[in-house]
Amino acid sequence: MIVHPPALFSRWVAKSSLAFTLIEMLIVLIIISALYLIAVPSYREYIRRAEILTTITDIQLIEQAIERYLVTSNGALPNSLADVGMGGLKDPWGNTYRYLNITIKKNNGKVRKDKNLHPLNSDYDLYSMGADGKSASPLTAKISQDDIIRASDGAFIGLAADY
Repeated sequence: MIVHPPALFSRWVAKSSLAFTLIEMLIVLIIISALYLIAVPSYREYIRRAEILTTITDIQLIEQAIERYLVTSNGALPNSLADVGMGGLKDPWGNTYRYLNITIKKNNGKVRKDKNLHPLNSDYDLYSMGADGKSASPLTAKISQDDIIRASDGAFIGLAADY
């Protein structure tokens, strides 16, 4: 004679085969953690590059506005970015862009300088202070490494650490 398990026992066996075990849950947790550890740094680097590219584009637009100002004002550089309608423009980190007309003698002491302490430009300095919001005149300063700069009179626009 064959004895069949009670109906309650058979339901319990069916339900337990559908549930997750502790080991299965740990494996899933480990896989999700590994994906997180790979994805988050990649995403942060992607955001950082996008912010730098946005800043470079903004500096190019400001540079074009300054060029238009030069044409309409008989070769005179603006005293500030407000003169070209871009005084309130902010970089991706919430800081205003820095502009310095270095053809004016009183501004010569504030000029941005390269690794050899030579001025970056001969006409004007235009830069963003970068993600840390801090900057110093020489590019060799640690706080200047993340700045996005215009150098060589516009021939270079990019990260100060790359110049």
